[in-house]
Amino acid sequence: MIEALRKITSPSVANAIETFNVRPRNQGYMSGDLRALFPELGPLVGHAVTALIRAEPAPVDGHRASTFGYWDFIQTIPEPRVVVVHDLDEPRGQGSQWGEVQANIHKALGCAGVITDGAVRDLDEVRTLGFQFVAAHISVSHAYVHLVDFGLPIKVGGLWVNPGDLVHADQHGVVTIPPDLAPRIPDAVAKIETTERRIISLCQSREFSAERLKALYREIRPGTY
Repeated sequence: MIEALRKITSPSVANAIETFNVRPRNQGYMSGDLRALFPELGPLVGHAVTALIRAEPAPVDGHRASTFGYWDFIQTIPEPRVVVVHDLDEPRGQGSQWGEVQANIHKALGCAGVITDGAVRDLDEVRTLGFQFVAAHISVSHAYVHLVDFGLPIKVGGLWVNPGDLVHADQHGVVTIPPDLAPRIPDAVAKIETTERRIISLCQSREFSAERLKALYREIRPGTY
């Protein structure tokens, strides 16, 4: 199922979910400032490992989460895993948690990439590793970055994400997939693309006319126009 979803773009996934009418069309996706930095790696799909970080202030005693405990938590989430991180700084992106070392650690722990409203760095090295960065900021420094908490619901890019949620991300953005719908998404996408292909083919045809387009819309998308 995961491999099938990795062959589909995030907009197509969003379109497919709409056909099931399980949530409002303006819900279930993150804001547009988060997008995959390495689109050539393909979509990032996996189960969410949630965490909170800070980077601007130095950690305060008693307010820093256990790194080893966090690594243990990662392994309780089904593979493939995607780390989803909310940066508590304001403004966000004051320092980067994510670079070559963290990418290697998390890849070894079964994570395919990270989604963060914070910052990332070491782009060339991480791209070569094949670890996907979906981020809102890039920073030269890690500053005082530290883990504050993990394993709880967090809000990233306007979207609440729970541990274990199925997320799908590419250069267009991030969408969550209701787990019961996941196996049905590829077929729904295929049906939508069949319809869209008819519209596109007509638009590119020498026989195109506005009246033909109207007739086609009435056939495949009945309604009032």
